[in-house]
Amino acid sequence: MEQPASSSKYDAVVVGAGPNGLAAAIVLARAKRSTLLIEANGTAGGGARTHELTLPGFLHDACSSVHPLGRASPLFRTLGLERYGLQWIDSPTPAAHALSEQTTVLLERSVEATGEQFGPDDAAAYRELVLPFVERFEMLLPMLLAPLRVPARPLLMARFGFPALRSMEGLARDLFRGPRPGALLAGIAAHAMLPLDRVVTASFGLVLAIAGHAVGWPIARGGSQAITDALVACFRAHGGELQLGCPVERLEQLPAARAYVFDVTPKQLLSIAGDRLPASYVRRLQRFRYGPGVFKMDWALSAAIPWRDPRCARACTVHLAGDLAEVSAAESAVHEGKIAERPFVLLVQPSLFDATRAPAGGHTAWAYCHTPHGSELDASAAIEAQIERFAPGFRELILARSQRNAVQMQAYNSNYVGGDINGGLADIRQLFFRPMLKADPYATPVPNLFLCSSSTPPGGGVHGMCGYWAAHSVLRRVFDVHLERFV
Repeated sequence: MEQPASSSKYDAVVVGAGPNGLAAAIVLARAKRSTLLIEANGTAGGGARTHELTLPGFLHDACSSVHPLGRASPLFRTLGLERYGLQWIDSPTPAAHALSEQTTVLLERSVEATGEQFGPDDAAAYRELVLPFVERFEMLLPMLLAPLRVPARPLLMARFGFPALRSMEGLARDLFRGPRPGALLAGIAAHAMLPLDRVVTASFGLVLAIAGHAVGWPIARGGSQAITDALVACFRAHGGELQLGCPVERLEQLPAARAYVFDVTPKQLLSIAGDRLPASYVRRLQRFRYGPGVFKMDWALSAAIPWRDPRCARACTVHLAGDLAEVSAAESAVHEGKIAERPFVLLVQPSLFDATRAPAGGHTAWAYCHTPHGSELDASAAIEAQIERFAPGFRELILARSQRNAVQMQAYNSNYVGGDINGGLADIRQLFFRPMLKADPYATPVPNLFLCSSSTPPGGGVHGMCGYWAAHSVLRRVFDVHLERFV
């Protein structure tokens, strides 16, 4: 597979045009390497795509929709994506958490305003927990969105690690007296798709809460496809070549190149290149573990969602979850092979803040709950019941609905193995060592074969940093080019 430079048509071929494949391709193209990006589908984007899933004129994000780490991404911020049409939209409140039918807790941009909902003691504890990192967010985030290494600012990283490496349950119960701050952080931590009594789950709650205070939880005007379109335009502006509708099943299908970079999970890499990889490396990839799936629903609505608490309409993202115990029970049930009667539901209502998402007078919304890995269970009744619990009359507004179970999510995007949208289980082992314990997790034993998907550090999310770090590995190992890094 390794080609001499004189016989290579391209310096690099990147397979998979999700956010990480696009990021890797952009970094390589900016480094003056001739780069071909190949995508199996007819459109680029992976999970960052937007479709008319229900009715004409109603635009729905296929998966990712709210992007705090997209706006904050150290890579994306250097690319000037606004020059290529990307516009971020903020809701007045980054996120809302429905604690009960009558009580909502808001993640406000202001740490002080968020704490005012908690009472004096819990407000002080919350402020002490998050404010030091909100104030140092631009220093902290590049270290968090990187493979495990000696941090550039070890004291800051150590200070963050002390609460972050704990379980969300343990941290909330030790720090807070009342239910509100613990419930708010538990709903955010549930994005990890892990039982909240497991270590490191607090890190997910903290990172996303801190990001909400520092940069908000924005959406892209017109849908997440706008992020992809901006990345594609940036790639082409640097001389990159994109081929759509070209599924890759074997390495032999690819043109000659000096390096090959795959935005796929270990399962697909084994299918494509397993016969080229050493047996010991294959066995280690085969031990890679995938997480729970999701059941996702999209709705075209005749009006905005009629929340019991109108403050829910201030936030694009709404967690329908209850208190800490209810969130924790719902996430634990998924790992026990079932869906709770009242699942944790993550709902997004983008058309309240972006009129391009629906025809005049209409609205879009989507929601998902977590399900057992590879489940074909139909969670639509449970999801809509949770919404009705907090917004009576919701069902009467539905003009059309679309839904996908975990198996159908994988059929839509092969990287969503078993419906896992995060590229692999993010427990303490695989959070830091993806896809395995290795000094350079992006490189394989084949000198010119690399992995750049969310199955590598720093993991899931639309931030492009897996692709960024993989491209640096390619440039260093194959081309002896050492670019300045963010950290």
